[in-house]
Amino acid sequence: MTKSSRHYRVVIVEPSIIISTGLKYLIELKKEFEVSAIIADYYHYTEKINHLLPDVIIINPSVVDVKKRQHLEEIFTELKETAFIALIYQYIEPEVVKQFHAVIDISDDGERIAQKLLHAIDAVNAPPDAAEKNELSDREKEVLIALARGKINKEIAEMYHISVHTVITHRKNIIRKTGIKSISGLTVYAILNNLISINDVE
Repeated sequence: MTKSSRHYRVVIVEPSIIISTGLKYLIELKKEFEVSAIIADYYHYTEKINHLLPDVIIINPSVVDVKKRQHLEEIFTELKETAFIALIYQYIEPEVVKQFHAVIDISDDGERIAQKLLHAIDAVNAPPDAAEKNELSDREKEVLIALARGKINKEIAEMYHISVHTVITHRKNIIRKTGIKSISGLTVYAILNNLISINDVE
């Protein structure tokens, strides 16, 4: 399938109707893009966004709680192949901007926005380095440690204030990355990789 025949789904997370409507208009000038949802408040729609499986999320970083701004992958747990684009028209901390695949400025025109979206999609779909692909995220390491200490999904969810569904997703990712399915095997993996000491295991 050629790039021109591909149809990309875009979700916009932006509280201003004026800005989100204008952005939608500019994006859809290019026929390969379709804005499948405009959401003002991501807090109540995270599950919906995950189920939409967008190719691109354009999000105003200021709508994300300050403590979570550097951890988008923990908010949108199922969107491993989604490009995250920051929509910026006010000051945002450089550390926050770094995690995005691209940045849309309020002054960008439709052509520039389309270029940024396509470059970000290409970057996400580039084949990852094998070591990077198999490296556990910080949250996956936390879940692995909790599993090794005998915690069940519900307890892990309560510990980290996430849903049981999210815990299950992390467990699947851990199994995929490590190739280990049993709790005992994962416990040995955690010990060998210095995530826990042997004294932590009852």
